[in-house]
Amino acid sequence: MSRRCSITGVGPTKGHHILRSGKAKKKGGIGTHVTANTPRIFTPNLREKRVFVPEINRYVSVKLSARALKTLTKNGPYQTLKAAGLI
Repeated sequence: MSRRCSITGVGPTKGHHILRSGKAKKKGGIGTHVTANTPRIFTPNLREKRVFVPEINRYVSVKLSARALKTLTKNGPYQTLKAAGLI
């Protein structure tokens, strides 16, 4: 299964880990300089959850991000899952 949230659609994003060396000018140095730029992947905070939906009287298994879990709690499972097209 992919690393993608079922509700928000958030997935992994690419970025860089930037290494800097030197002392800042305001601390008496000659300034910081970038010495390495290593690619990395930022993965979403995903959870596999079984959510009970009282309107249809059954459980639904979904892969959620932490943000989507808060949305599910706020708006209710039926409305959120229906908007995402999972019901």
